[in-house]
Amino acid sequence: MRRKAALALAAAAVVAGSVAPVAATAGTHSARPAASKTSFGIRHVFVIVLENEDYSATYVSNPNPYLGKVLKQQGTLLSDYYGVGHQSNDNYLAMVSGQAPNPMTQDDCPDYVDFEPSPAVFASNGQAVGTGCVYPSNVLTLPDQLAASHLTWHGYMEDMGNTITREPAHCGAPTSSAGTGMPDGTQTATATDQYAARHNPFVYFHSLIDSGACHANVVPLYRLSHDLESYSTTPNFSFISPNLCDDGHDAPCKGKDAQGSTAGGLVSIDHFLSTWVPRIESSAAFQKDGLLLIVTDEAAFQSDASACCNEQPGPDSPMPGVYGAGGGRTGALAIGHCVAGGRTDSTPYNHYSLLRSMEDIFGIRVGGSDGKGHLGMAGASGVTSFGTDLFAGCAKKG
Repeated sequence: MRRKAALALAAAAVVAGSVAPVAATAGTHSARPAASKTSFGIRHVFVIVLENEDYSATYVSNPNPYLGKVLKQQGTLLSDYYGVGHQSNDNYLAMVSGQAPNPMTQDDCPDYVDFEPSPAVFASNGQAVGTGCVYPSNVLTLPDQLAASHLTWHGYMEDMGNTITREPAHCGAPTSSAGTGMPDGTQTATATDQYAARHNPFVYFHSLIDSGACHANVVPLYRLSHDLESYSTTPNFSFISPNLCDDGHDAPCKGKDAQGSTAGGLVSIDHFLSTWVPRIESSAAFQKDGLLLIVTDEAAFQSDASACCNEQPGPDSPMPGVYGAGGGRTGALAIGHCVAGGRTDSTPYNHYSLLRSMEDIFGIRVGGSDGKGHLGMAGASGVTSFGTDLFAGCAKKG
C-alpha cells in the first residue's frame, strides 16, 4: 500500500512560550447531567475506521461491490467529509478527544512516549500545549464523557493480543509491561499479528489507561459477535479498528484478511465489511436505534491536504496536513436510524464533526472547553454536528 515516508518533524518542535496557555485545569469541568433522550432517538453508534483512501477511490471508482455499491444504497454518503491530518494516528486521536495533530502524533508516534508537559495546560479550543503521544489524565476523551453519563463503550481491535510480546489482549498498549517511553513494536504487521496500536486511540490517554477503563473496554474484535447477541450487551458506542490488512492500509498484506486473501487495499476492505456489517445490522441494538458510520482516517496521499470547517492547527504545531490544512477528502457513509438510503449529503464535515456529533447524539457534556461541553476542536468555530441534513428520516429529539 502507499505508505507515506517518515516525516522530518524535528524542526517543528514546540517553541516554548509562543502560545499563552490557560490554567492546567481547563477542560476538566465537572460533569453535567446527560440528556434524558438522545438526539434523533439514536442509542447505539458503531464506527468502523478504514485507512488511506480518498473519496473518489472509495465511493466513485471503487470496483468492489459491497462498499462501492451495496452499502451506498443502504445509507447516505457524506461526500464532503475530510480527515484532519496526515498520517494516521493524529486522525484517530481527533475522533475521540478533539486534540489537533502535534509533531509526534503527526509522525504516527513510532515511540510510545508521554505528552509533555504534564499535567496539560490548554490554549484556545481546549488544545493541550506541548508534544508527545500519551496525553496526561486531565486531557479527556469521548469515553470519559460516556462513562460520566452512565453510558457504555467498547473499542474492538482486530488481531489485538495475537502476539502478547507485541501487545496485550486488553487495551493494547505497545510494550505495556515497560510503560511509556519505548519504541512501538506494532508499527509493522507480521503474518500472524496485523494489529496497530496507532489505530487504537484509547491507548494514548492516561485518563483511560490509569483508571483501568482502557483495560476493561478495549478488547479483541471477536468479542463484538458476543456483545451483539442482545440489546443489553451492546455498548452505546462501539469503535471498530480492523487490522492492517482489513482496513486497507497494507497491499499486499503480510497476513490474510477476513476471507483468506492477502490482497489488502479496497479488496480486503470489502471482505471485512461484508463479514461484519451484516452482523451489526442484524443485531437488536442496530435494528432498534442504531447508527453505523464508516469513515476513513485520511486521503491516500499527502498532496491532498484539503480540509473543511475552518480547521486550525494546534498550538506550536505544523500544519495538520503537513502540506496544507487537513487530511484530505475521504468521504464517509452513514447507515441506520433516521438515515435515508441511496442519498448523498454534501454538508462539510470532518473527524471533529464526528466527535461533536457523538456528544450531541448522546447528550453528554463533560470536560468541554467551549462553554457548551464539546471537547477540543469539536467546539471550534466552523465545526458542526450531523443534523437534519443526514437524519432526514425523523424529527430531532433531546
